[in-house]
Amino acid sequence: MFNEFRKFETTLAGRPLVVETGKMAQLAGGSCLIRYGETEVLCTATMADKPREGVDFFPMSVDFEEKLYSVGKIPGSFQRREGKASEKATLCSRVIDRPVRPLFPKDMRNDVGVVATVMSVDPDCLPEITAMIGVSVALSISAIPWAGPISGVSVGLVDGKFVINPTAAERERSEMAATVASTADLVAMIEAGANEVPNDVMYDAIMFAHAENQKIVEFIKGIQAEIGKEKIEVPSMDPSPEMFEAVKEFAIEDVKVALDTDDKRIRDERLLPIYDAVHAKFDEVYPDDIAKIDDCMYKLQKYIVRRWLLDEGKRVDGRGINDMRPLDAQIDLLSRVHGSGMFTRGQTQVLTVTTLGTVGEAQALDGIDEEESKRYIHHYNFPSYSVGETKPSRGPGRREIGHGALAERALVPVIPSVEEFPYTIRLVSEVLSSNGSTSQASICGSTLSLMAAGVPIKAPVAGISCGLVTEGDRFMTMVDIQGLEDFFGDMDFKVAGTKAGITAIQMDLKVHGLTPAIIKEALEKTYDARCKILDEVMLPCISEPRAELSKYAPKMLSTKIDPEKIGDVIGKQGKVIQKICAECNCKIDIEDDGSVFISSTDIDDANRALNMIETIVNDPEEGSIYKGVVTRLMSFGAFVEIAPGREGMVHISHLDVKRTEKVEDVVNVGDEIIVMVLPTDDQGRLNLSRRNALIAVEGLTPENEIDDTPRKPRRDFGKGPRRDKRN
Repeated sequence: MFNEFRKFETTLAGRPLVVETGKMAQLAGGSCLIRYGETEVLCTATMADKPREGVDFFPMSVDFEEKLYSVGKIPGSFQRREGKASEKATLCSRVIDRPVRPLFPKDMRNDVGVVATVMSVDPDCLPEITAMIGVSVALSISAIPWAGPISGVSVGLVDGKFVINPTAAERERSEMAATVASTADLVAMIEAGANEVPNDVMYDAIMFAHAENQKIVEFIKGIQAEIGKEKIEVPSMDPSPEMFEAVKEFAIEDVKVALDTDDKRIRDERLLPIYDAVHAKFDEVYPDDIAKIDDCMYKLQKYIVRRWLLDEGKRVDGRGINDMRPLDAQIDLLSRVHGSGMFTRGQTQVLTVTTLGTVGEAQALDGIDEEESKRYIHHYNFPSYSVGETKPSRGPGRREIGHGALAERALVPVIPSVEEFPYTIRLVSEVLSSNGSTSQASICGSTLSLMAAGVPIKAPVAGISCGLVTEGDRFMTMVDIQGLEDFFGDMDFKVAGTKAGITAIQMDLKVHGLTPAIIKEALEKTYDARCKILDEVMLPCISEPRAELSKYAPKMLSTKIDPEKIGDVIGKQGKVIQKICAECNCKIDIEDDGSVFISSTDIDDANRALNMIETIVNDPEEGSIYKGVVTRLMSFGAFVEIAPGREGMVHISHLDVKRTEKVEDVVNVGDEIIVMVLPTDDQGRLNLSRRNALIAVEGLTPENEIDDTPRKPRRDFGKGPRRDKRN
């Protein structure tokens, strides 16, 4: 029955949602082709028959695969085929992974592979939302043990109203972009970016999306009831209760002492001899399960931390539930960079460096969405030394890409537009030390770095995380979670924003979902905490963006020209623009809409280039004075180039303050002279006067009045070719 072709239909946000099964990828554990509008994604889920040996985690991979044929593009790579997943694809994979992963058995060790292949894209129907629902269907109808289904939607705020899965046009006008995933009764995942949206508006948006998700969850349950396979049982890889109780009884008091410190290094040092003692006692008792002894120690630490939090309101470092670790902010740590800022929270420390570049240095994107480039780029690096480990660097992984994107999203709403600040902006957050919440520390450090660099951000942004511990109907939240509270807790609810409102949210869960009460409390606590960070630490360090850029930063000017004049500025084979760049020691970028961006290390050079461009595209004003170069001599005057490609004629009568009999007596080709613009003639030609410029600039007095009577060109009788008398 499962392999028979079936089609299931419903609507989502007024557009058709169609699930087809039994036609494609029938050897996968579960598969479907899901269509939302004209977006079509093939979703599959497959599980290994046996557990993977030697791992202490659930080995699942989620791959969101972008196929450029889905938008009618040929890949821009040399081989013209898709290669490594783009950052956008990686982020989509993470968004799908987060609500799906907690619904698998905690002790499951069988590999699970989830693949969402985007085959067709309708700009009005986001492929990542379509893929999330399709993955939920594939897992639900498979035999893989999974406690779904889930559903996910995007919610926007357009003209003051919430919109589910806004169209491309609506997304352009939306004040927020939040992706919310839900189970049948709980909110399972939140990923949001917003233009300083208040807490209550964000909360209402989440609940609005959650209500819509319930309809799709019921739709998927109906599919599962009709064609779903019976779920299989997988062997538990957890240590036996008896084994855990034995280790707990032996080591609990020593572990409590070891954990009771605010210093991660001391904690790790205290735990080492306890691990040795536990292995010395139990390796012989459980010779076939030695690897599970470490699992028991992990569970024991988790047990202690959670009991302290739930029963005693105690945190491992002695803080109050709503207290933050010691905070510090510094700027200008590096000499030659354009801007730097370092933010420290306890033993978490992040240094962010700002680099300013030309608009032409914006990152080109080769993906399936309509974004082709971005001028604000945020990169996040997490070296092994930041956690006291040693391993080679292999480039950014999914976690690094995700944290960089979160920081980028948090700051996008306050980054000035290209018209206000014509630069490409790259931030690099270097994690120097990590004990929890490095992504939020990178947001704080980035705000410091931007203001130190002189980037006129609209408002400072801070980030903070909120943790959670649950037990049945009991729950408690705590602000600014450190590493252990993240590892052993149930939630990492990251919120960034200004005092005015939220700019970004990312929620990671280890439980099935959150109730509305937990979400509301987390939003309130993170707001109070980020306001405190801003007022007490960041703003006292630097209160506003600097008025001037670093002397090492490029100086940028911009203007707007008639698009029809772009060719005049570029010139034949690029000769005009190349000449401007060479003479003014600058770089020039011109957009199709006529936007011109000039960058130079010297502002005077940039101004000279700007003046040249404006001279080329605009008629010079009568009476304005230029320095030009003599390009040609005629008997009746000299042609002078006042800007690359822009020539005017100086009549012989206007070459000097005294009467000129011969042009060569005053100027020669290549001479630099000052000229004043005269009224254009009947044919619109540019007329110039060296005489008037000398009078205006140098104060010279004319010896005689100018005779503007037109003269006939003087014929130049040469001697002709020399004859060879020998012939």
